[in-house]
Amino acid sequence: MSDKNDVLVKALTKDGMFRVYGLNATGIVSYVQKIHDTWSTSTAALGRTIAATLMLSASVLKGKESMTVRLNGQGPVGGMVIDADAKGHIKGYIQNPHVNLPLTQDGKIDVAKGVGKNGFLEVVKNQGTSEPYTSDVPLASGKIGDDFTFYLAKSEQIPSAVGVSVDIDGKNNVQSAGGYLIQVMPGASDEAIDKLEKTLKTAPSISSMLEKDPNPDHILDELFGKDQLDIVDHLPVEFVCNCSKERFAKDIAGIGKKDLQQLIDEDHGAQVVCNFCGKKYDFSEDELVEMLNNKDK
Repeated sequence: MSDKNDVLVKALTKDGMFRVYGLNATGIVSYVQKIHDTWSTSTAALGRTIAATLMLSASVLKGKESMTVRLNGQGPVGGMVIDADAKGHIKGYIQNPHVNLPLTQDGKIDVAKGVGKNGFLEVVKNQGTSEPYTSDVPLASGKIGDDFTFYLAKSEQIPSAVGVSVDIDGKNNVQSAGGYLIQVMPGASDEAIDKLEKTLKTAPSISSMLEKDPNPDHILDELFGKDQLDIVDHLPVEFVCNCSKERFAKDIAGIGKKDLQQLIDEDHGAQVVCNFCGKKYDFSEDELVEMLNNKDK
């Protein structure tokens, strides 16, 4: 699934002090909302995590590398699992899609309460080696942007600012989703960092910036000023699930003989549903019997 406006822009400030990323992922988050039937709090939590993961993967992965992000703050929405690669492909799901909490006092979706903060953010990087690299941090706030900022500082040792947003209307439709990731480069001056911190506090909301102009370049122009950036790349981003009947067949064939026999005797077949995209795969009784027979070979 792809949308022409779903783009991640990579850039460097002309003074070399900051590496920056801007993202519009409205189409992806809208699609995920539909396939998982998420309600507003769950949509915002999952959408923010997807946006943050897209920017994180673009900043730390290369080539054929990929990553899995797991985030669980023990809140009502439960855990989230997101898979992403260096090419802008992403997929994800949330444990409890039907969560719609009361709005905060200032009328915003209460993502922090939905996610909770008694938990962790874990990143597993698959870099082509025999063992993936895993690191995790406790959650900073459950608001997602703060949590990824904390992860980058602690696990990647990169001072950063992550801002993510999902705007949803009263009918549960995603109006905008995206964000920014700003990384401080070695040699950045204290003055430049102080100026950026002040800018981030007074800048328009991410949702208003995207709704004014869906091109994520606009976010970076608002934060740094026009003509202050050297654009490195515009990367189309999209929801991609690589599930298949063959993959799930291997999983079923890997269960114990007793459990496989039970599926044959009691259910006369099996249906597997992909957590990421919701696609269903049916296995007939004959297919299960063949798997069982192959175990004896």
